[in-house]
Amino acid sequence: MPYVVAEPCINCRYTDCVEVCPVDCFHEGPNFLVIDPEVCIDCGACEPACPVRAIFSDGALPDPWKGYVELNADLCKRWPAILDEKDPLPNAERWKYLAGKGSELDRTRL
Repeated sequence: MPYVVAEPCINCRYTDCVEVCPVDCFHEGPNFLVIDPEVCIDCGACEPACPVRAIFSDGALPDPWKGYVELNADLCKRWPAILDEKDPLPNAERWKYLAGKGSELDRTRL
């Protein structure tokens, strides 16, 4: 089962997960990261590295975020791969634990 980035990542975009990924399966959008399910090797290294607990195996994804499986698969085709750790977004600390951020997702290309 591939891993999925869910709503808690929106407007934070911490990249600790990118640093530990052995296969470079992360892609970067304007305010969110996604995982390419075709590249993910299901190692699980990214899950504990995420400071906002936004990464789940697709089988453990909470019901309200089930749509993020398809969202990750779609957006990874449109966004560039991210290979190195970067600073989080400037207001990440403010957004870190806010719920209901789905409408804030920016789907445009970088």
